[in-house]
Amino acid sequence: MAKNAPLSPLSGKPMVRGVRPLTISYKDRTETINMPGWYGDKAEDGIHTGEDMKVSDAALLRLRIAADHLLSPDEVRRIRVKLNLTQREAGFVIGGGPNAFQKYESGEIVVSKAIANYLRMLDAHPELVEEAKENASA
Repeated sequence: MAKNAPLSPLSGKPMVRGVRPLTISYKDRTETINMPGWYGDKAEDGIHTGEDMKVSDAALLRLRIAADHLLSPDEVRRIRVKLNLTQREAGFVIGGGPNAFQKYESGEIVVSKAIANYLRMLDAHPELVEEAKENASA
């Protein structure tokens, strides 16, 4: 038993650090993850830290990207690099502002459907990036 284990809000007994399966759902998609946390004797008895929640947040992000036909952080980065744009330039040319692409590529936020579609168009037609740059600076 951990020295600083929290007490269960259900039983009042010390909890144990561990991992339990958790099924996350978004629209018609589901994913079962190994969720870290502090757990008690009963299945519904658990406490999750901010660090623990990053595991479920990442799973929800994957489900949302798939269900809503958005772009993953890796796809956003691949297209931006293909277009030879810095993150800052991409934020001005494509949209979102100077720090948007750092957030898209780190998975901190998900690109909108409009940004995803614009990136897909530029991925298919990279010759249009110069025109996009001109329009962004006009």
